[in-house]
Formats: sequence, C-alpha cells, structure tokens
Amino acid sequence: MPPVPADEREADEHLARLAKALGHPARVAIIRLLVRREGCVCGEIVDELPLAQSTVSQHLKQLKDAGLVRGEVDGPRVCYCVEPGAVALFKALVETL
Repeated sequence: MPPVPADEREADEHLARLAKALGHPARVAIIRLLVRREGCVCGEIVDELPLAQSTVSQHLKQLKDAGLVRGEVDGPRVCYCVEPGAVALFKALVETL
C-alpha cells in the first residue's frame, strides 16, 4: 500500500481525487466486481451491469485515470484489475477523517 501522505493538504487532494472517481454508483459497482473476482476481468463487466458497453468504458476510464484500476491489453480486449494499493490508500485516507 502506498503510504498516506504526511502533508494533510496532499492527503486531502488524494482523497478528493479517489472519492470523485468513486462518486458514481456504477463505478462503485465496477470496483466491487473487480475486488470480488480477485483477478483480471475482460468482457464480463458489461454482462454484470445494466449499462451499455460505451458507458462501462467511460466509467472504467475514470477509474483507471484515478489509479483505482489498471487495464491490460489481451488481444482485441482490455482486461481490468483492481489496483489493490490504491484501494488500500483510499481506505486509509478515509480512516484519517
């Protein structure tokens, strides 16, 4: 797990960035799905959510930009995995509130 920044302002900025990325129920559902799968997920995310492929892709991009998930190219698909360090950092930052 990345350490919680000692500087309170920096910690606040990290927390706000991660909280913003998790500020939509669909993105929370995606993170829950990836955490439960304990591995990379390719096409099944769309099958699990009542959302269009393009909408899921937009949410995944926001999660990836925030560092909460990583995407790896697997042929014509991208497989997504939760970034455990970022999730642990988010939990640690919330605990400092």
